Amino acid sequence: MRLLTIMVAMMLATPVVARASDPVSIVLKPAGVFDGVDGKVHAGWQVLVTGDKIVAVGADLPAPAGAQIIDLAGDTLMPGMIEGHSHLFLHPYNETSWDDQVLHEPLALRTARAVANAKATLLAGFTSERDLGTEGAGFADVGLKAAIDQGIVPGPRLSVATRAIVALGAYGPKGFEPGVVIPQGAEEVSGVDQIVAAVRRQIAAGADWIKLYADYRWRPGEESRATLSLEEMQAAVAAAHDAGRPVAVHAATAEGMRRAVAAGVDTIEHGYGGTQEIFESMAAKHIALCPTLAASDATARYRGWNGSKPAPPSVELNRTSFRLAMAAGVPICMGGDVGVFAHGSNARELELLVAAGMQPAQALIAATWGNARWLHLSDRVGAVKPGLLADLIAVEGDPTVNVGAVRHVRLVMKGGHIFPDSAGTGMPRL
Repeated sequence: MRLLTIMVAMMLATPVVARASDPVSIVLKPAGVFDGVDGKVHAGWQVLVTGDKIVAVGADLPAPAGAQIIDLAGDTLMPGMIEGHSHLFLHPYNETSWDDQVLHEPLALRTARAVANAKATLLAGFTSERDLGTEGAGFADVGLKAAIDQGIVPGPRLSVATRAIVALGAYGPKGFEPGVVIPQGAEEVSGVDQIVAAVRRQIAAGADWIKLYADYRWRPGEESRATLSLEEMQAAVAAAHDAGRPVAVHAATAEGMRRAVAAGVDTIEHGYGGTQEIFESMAAKHIALCPTLAASDATARYRGWNGSKPAPPSVELNRTSFRLAMAAGVPICMGGDVGVFAHGSNARELELLVAAGMQPAQALIAATWGNARWLHLSDRVGAVKPGLLADLIAVEGDPTVNVGAVRHVRLVMKGGHIFPDSAGTGMPRL
């Protein structure tokens, strides 16, 4: 008993030393910090990271004993960007058509490509991403998300929508013998009962978001028309919201957008046919718009446009609807529909937002704290503030002066880990 007492006393008297398992502290010293919230670059600010969290932000931070110091002279530190509209299981249509990707590419090939796309996205400075449908790849996005979360493959923090939901007969691929059942790029439904069942089925399989198509082309070459009824959309939104899942809606026509707004969705994608009245209704209900300017731009270029004026009607319509939305005070989600164009070039949407009239700081906020709020992630990411996850990037120069600076990523940190392939760091993963 006496020996035990002595051993306990010795243990209590022994100084506590750092263990290998203790969280690592890092002090990041950039030229300035863009916090994602106020739209300014704060010269001389530093950021202290311990473990996976931001601990302190400000000038002349004291470095804890043993902290690693990373000098980022000339760079701006900012939140990891958030891609608001992507399809990791697609690749650019000028490489392979959408139909051929859905019908002819094996699922294993598409998944392997999605792994590479996720890595490219992360290294481009996008540490979170909303993937809005696998386009015929089933629930493979759920598995990709798990692989990233478990550290098996590198990639952004994913929010996934699995198969997406369309009106029976209103999606694709099309153009085959009518009596042959062709695999579709989304789950088909008809009627309130079927759409509610599809919502619940997708949530059970791992969907974080529900994606609906309010309108689409019934046949190739036709104009888009509203497809899901208001009653169907209302039922889908109610089922999703009951389960704590938000709803994103593809809507390119005025009627599709009206139904989506009336149904109480969370975000509208594209919005090409939006009117002042519709955008005012969206603003009143705090429904965000993902204008996907990069998608119409890329598609036009695949058809031969070289970027000269005048822009093709599809591009001009997209720009006009975006400006109407901004003027009405609609929250803008930064999402480019990447997959239509190359993953890793996500910054293309930021540049096009600025070219269409947004100030660089506004576009950067949309890609960080804005998207964090509209996508229900603001309790974890989107800003450089204590308590949030240490998802941070450093870019060369000042992106509030030249938004193209976000293409020159010098460091990528996700959850306190620095990724070794991020440009210019040469840092090992911690």
